[in-house]
Amino acid sequence: MEKSIEENAELNLIQYIKTKLHLPDTDLKTYSPLTLAFIGDVVYDLIIRTLVVEKGNAPVNKLHRQVSSLVKAPAQMELFHKIEDKLTEEELAIYKRGRNAKSFTSAKNASITEYRSATGFEALIGYLYLNNEFARILNIIKAGLNIED
Repeated sequence: MEKSIEENAELNLIQYIKTKLHLPDTDLKTYSPLTLAFIGDVVYDLIIRTLVVEKGNAPVNKLHRQVSSLVKAPAQMELFHKIEDKLTEEELAIYKRGRNAKSFTSAKNASITEYRSATGFEALIGYLYLNNEFARILNIIKAGLNIED
């Protein structure tokens, strides 16, 4: 019998990648919040790019503008505030660790508050990804972008 979309979404992508590339299992608690944000940035960007591209073929510069408007720090901060009350205590703690991390860089076109909030959001996405909670990531993003089921 064929698996449903939801069942397929729960496949352990992280474990698959680790197995195929012979990577060790690492305790998520050992990752710094900035490391979580580093991977979370890519995961969030990939989801947003997929969303934009799947809406239809378009010139690359138009696709880039659409993606940029959703992945920039102010947009991530706004998305976080829309879903903040839907987070578990653990998720909120991960967000706060990321937000409060001392980064030596900052965004060109964002305030320090926007940048830190975006870093917290990316840390949360990175944590959920590395914890194989991809369905949860999608639920958070859908809620933040007001996408109906």
